[in-house]
Amino acid sequence: MRRSLVALVLVSASLAGACGVLPGGSGDRHTVTVWLMKDSASQDFLHRFTEDFERTHDDLRLDIRIQEWTGIGPKVQKALSAGSGECPDVIEVGNTQVAQYVEGGRLTNLTLESMRDWGMKDWLPGLAEPGLDNSAQYGIPWYAANRVVIYRKDLFEKAGIDSPPRTRAQWLADTEKLDSGGDQGIYLAGQDWYTLSGFIWDEGGDLAQQTDNTWKGTLDTPAALRGMDFYRRLQALGRGPAGTDEEHPPQAGVFAAGKVAQIVAVPGLAQAIVQKNPALKGRLGFFPVPGRTAARPGAVFTGGSDLVVPRDTDDRDAAVAVVAALTGAKWDTELARTMNYVPNKTTLAAAVSGEEGVAAMAAGAAHGRATPSTPQWAAVEADNPIKQYMTKVLGGGDPATEARRASRRITQELSPNVG
Repeated sequence: MRRSLVALVLVSASLAGACGVLPGGSGDRHTVTVWLMKDSASQDFLHRFTEDFERTHDDLRLDIRIQEWTGIGPKVQKALSAGSGECPDVIEVGNTQVAQYVEGGRLTNLTLESMRDWGMKDWLPGLAEPGLDNSAQYGIPWYAANRVVIYRKDLFEKAGIDSPPRTRAQWLADTEKLDSGGDQGIYLAGQDWYTLSGFIWDEGGDLAQQTDNTWKGTLDTPAALRGMDFYRRLQALGRGPAGTDEEHPPQAGVFAAGKVAQIVAVPGLAQAIVQKNPALKGRLGFFPVPGRTAARPGAVFTGGSDLVVPRDTDDRDAAVAVVAALTGAKWDTELARTMNYVPNKTTLAAAVSGEEGVAAMAAGAAHGRATPSTPQWAAVEADNPIKQYMTKVLGGGDPATEARRASRRITQELSPNVG
């Protein structure tokens, strides 16, 4: 997933073009080439990791090359087709991108290591599931980020709300209290389909499902319709535009202008809000998107990165060693603390408990999901029928009718040969 989630430290590069190299040791060491994405880790983190890895693997040298997100898809595809000795040994990819690289058998199956050595049962589902294809694990979870509720503590206090809601019913009731006196209870744009997805998943529905190797849109199921109904009721407690998404206009600016009690966004957006309106410093809080019951937070779309090993790596064992180190508890929690990410395992959430916004992310990520794991999903997002469906319903259209129409369009993109 391409991200601009929090203010991150840029990683410097010394090669021309879009990649850089962090040199390791010299001598007779075998070089392991690793492609990581710009802003995924700070330069200091990578230097410390490299030093530690090369000290504990005295036969290996790391060559870490930093890549730009723009144009990365074709670049990775080309590298995976280059053949032995010409492709990198480890590549960071967006969690929802793994499916497009698995096609053609171009990635290494890491199921054995995942089950035997890496504790896959504790991985965040929103990172692990997109890395799985036909029961084989190709993408290894590295780090995650997801949406939470950013709220105005002062407006909650003014409304007599002394603690954040933990259920969707209480969230609606509190938001109705907040939606008074010129204040918006929540600013929720009409086409924020990532947020809608979480409500649909909470109800037991999905955006699309695969049956007998055929994908079909499923927005018209009763569960998905219940998710849309909750979205409609929540969105009505503010003045979010029905016909645009959260970036049009950017919701950070709307929130910073005042008179908005809540938005659904990644915690890093709080920094941009305070930059636009310094008077809000110290007034912002975070809580996980509430679930149907207080027993667990709501489901959320989980973005982040997985690590993959190309099939044509010339040293599988060395590549696996790098993946094991980067995704292991020591360096994964260090990365999470350094970059304000969610670690790759639910059992590591305590590592970020001291940061309110990241802790709220971690609570949601434990029940996170990703978009349908199919290479064709990008075609759905290109002219997103989910957004158009949401606008029609919020404008008074019949939900069932509009959901059937949107589901047919999703099916046409995912399975063009189906009816």
